[in-house]
This record gives sequence, structure tokens and C-alpha cells, in this order.
Amino acid sequence: MKRLVLATSNKGKVREIKELCENYEVVPYTDIIEPFEIVEDADTFKENALIKARAVYKALGDEDAVVLADDSGISVDVLDGAPGIYSARYAGENASDKDNLYKLIDDIKAKSVTSSPAHYTAAIAIITKDKERTVHGWMYGTAITEARGDGGFGYDPMFIPFGFDKTLGELDNAIKKKLSHRSKALSLASKVLKVL
Repeated sequence: MKRLVLATSNKGKVREIKELCENYEVVPYTDIIEPFEIVEDADTFKENALIKARAVYKALGDEDAVVLADDSGISVDVLDGAPGIYSARYAGENASDKDNLYKLIDDIKAKSVTSSPAHYTAAIAIITKDKERTVHGWMYGTAITEARGDGGFGYDPMFIPFGFDKTLGELDNAIKKKLSHRSKALSLASKVLKVL
């Protein structure tokens, strides 16, 4: 079984990617080498995913490695697309998922609305010895000003996908898996991996 090294130690992302990449041995890079700081200073999800994947590939020092990095986040229309690429650190550099969630809820409330159209973006970068590839996935819906359900992670308790009346935090995992921006991107990534 081919090993896929993830350029993340985020437990939620690792779990989700493991579930969606069953044909690979999925290993977070922190299981192989010491964690290190990666400065994500690009303006797009795609470029930040590439920064992470390149940094981990280089640090591994294994030219046969296949590294996958994901950069994802939520963009809320009423906030002009915020938090966007800053989703993981929206409430500050060392903020928890809950800190970020409640800051976003407060910021939407500050616009005197209880909901807004929103979407999730996932950009996935795959790096091998001589190839760099990226793919994207999106999920559209509504961001609401309350947290409902304790499934998923991140902003899931406040996001209702189009066609549903429950948040991602309330929906069954199998349904979420089909809708997820990350699963859409990973579906494309798996085709890229086969070619590589």
C-alpha cells in the first residue's frame, strides 16, 4: 500500500482524509519527523497548500515521498469573503476551533443578520519528486449565528449545506462525506494520485 504523507497534524483533517483515502496508508508528517512551523503567507488556498506540501516534502528528505497538503476554509458573503484563507487563525494565532467558531458567529451578528450565504473551499496540493499538482472542491450553503450539533470540526456547527436544514455538526457523517468540499477535492486528488 502506497504511503501518503499529510502536511498537517490537525486531527480533524487527518481523520477525514484517512476516511476518504482508504487505498493509501495515510500518515501525518508529525508521525515521521518533528513538527515545525510552516509560514502560510500566500493570498490563496492553492498557494498555501503548495507552501505546506513543499515544506514537508523538503523536510522529509525522501525523494520517493508523496506529500498531500490541504488548505481550506469558509468564506461568508456578508463579511466580504472573510475569514477565507485566515479561517484556521481567525480568532488569533493560537485560537481553538471553538474560538474561531464563536468569533465568526459574533462577526455575522455584528452585521445585524442571523445568516448569510457562505461556502467552503478546499485546495489540495500533491508533491512528488518531479510533479506538483493542485485540485479544488467547494461546498455551498448558509452560515448561521448559532452553533448546532457536535459532529465534525471547525465551523461545521454553524454551516447548513444547500438542500438541508441541519448543520454539518448535526448531519450524519456519511452524508457529510458526500457533500464535503474536502471529499470533492480528494476525489479529484485520488485521480491525480493514480496518474502519478
